[in-house]
Amino acid sequence: MSGRIFQNVVLQLKENTDRTVGVIDGEGIVIACSELSMIGQRWAEYVPVVNSAAGSMISSDGKTFKALAGWGNQFDYAVFAFGDNEVSKTVCALATVSLNAAKAYYEEKHDRGTFIKDIISDNIMLGDIYMRAKELRVGADIPRGVFVVRSLKKGESVPTDTVQALFPDRQSDFVLSVGDGDVALIRQMPEGSNVKELNKIAVSIEEALRVEGESTVVVGIGTIAIHLRDLAKSYKEAQIAIEVGKVFDTEKYVINYENLGIGRLIYQLPTTLCEMFLQEVFKKNPIDALDRETLFTIHKFFENNLNVSETARKLFVHRNTLVYRLEKIKKLTGLDLREFDDAITFKVALMVKKYLTSRGIES
Repeated sequence: MSGRIFQNVVLQLKENTDRTVGVIDGEGIVIACSELSMIGQRWAEYVPVVNSAAGSMISSDGKTFKALAGWGNQFDYAVFAFGDNEVSKTVCALATVSLNAAKAYYEEKHDRGTFIKDIISDNIMLGDIYMRAKELRVGADIPRGVFVVRSLKKGESVPTDTVQALFPDRQSDFVLSVGDGDVALIRQMPEGSNVKELNKIAVSIEEALRVEGESTVVVGIGTIAIHLRDLAKSYKEAQIAIEVGKVFDTEKYVINYENLGIGRLIYQLPTTLCEMFLQEVFKKNPIDALDRETLFTIHKFFENNLNVSETARKLFVHRNTLVYRLEKIKKLTGLDLREFDDAITFKVALMVKKYLTSRGIES
C-alpha cells in the first residue's frame, strides 16, 4: 500500500482539525502524518496495543488508535490521533472512515489478487515483481503450491466461492478465476513441503466439489514455487498436468506434474515425429492390426510388471495360453514383450498412439 495515498487524505484532514492525525503500519512505522516531521518514526510499542484491541478504538500514552479494515488477525495499518478525549476519538473515527475508503479504492486498483494473477499470466516484468510485492506486503521468498481446478464438463465454470471457503486466509492464499471457467489456487506452504502435501490439498478440493459422490472437476498441480517469480512456471505446469492427464490418465481427477513421467515428454513432441516413430516401430503391421482382446492382454501384462504367471492368474487363463498370445504379438509386431527393451518400446508406442488419437490423428 502506498503511503502517498494515506498522506493525501491526512493533509486534507489537517485543514479541518487541530489534532495531529496519521497512520502507522503493522510494524509501528509512521507512514503518513499531518506533522511531516513525524513520518518515518517507529512506534513499535503501540503495535501490541492496537492488535489487542481487535479492531476497536483504543487509547494509549495520550494517543487514540483504530486499525483500518484488513483480513488478518493482526492489523496492517492503523489511524492515530493525538489526545485521548472525546474530540480525539471523533477525529480518529472520522479519519478511519476516510482512510478506509482510500485504502479500498487503492486495493481495488492494486490489490494482491490482481498482482498474483499478473504474475501467473506473465503480465508483469520480472524486475517489477519484487517492488510490487514489497508495496503490497506480499512475501516474495515463501514456498507456494499452485493448483488449477477445471470442470469436467466443457463450458462450465468452477464455483470460486466453494474453493475460497476451503482457503479463507486471503492474506496468505489466493483463489483466482482464470481462463475459461478455471480456478487457480496459490497456497502458502510450510518449509520443506513435498508432493504428498500438495496432493492432499488437491484431493480436498476435488472431494469438496463432488456432486452426489461423483467427481465434477480435475485438479492439476505444479511444482512448488519457491519465489514469486516461479509462480508462472508452476501455473503452466499445473495446466500441462491437466492436459496430459486427459490423454494418459483419464481415470484420475488429481494429477501432479511431477508424476506425469514419460507422458509429459510425449505430449511435447511434434505429431509428425510421433507418426514417424510408430511407422518405424510397427514395420510389419500397424498397431491397429491388434484386436481388442490382444490389446487388453498387453495392458494387463504391463500392469503386472511383465510377470507371465501373475498376468495369467489375473486374466483367468492358463500360463501356456498367455505365452501363446505373447508369441502371436511377437509375430504380428516383431516385438517380444517378455524382453525388457521391446516392452519399453511397445509401451511408449501405445502412449504415442493414444496421444495422436487425442489430437485427432489416426496413424
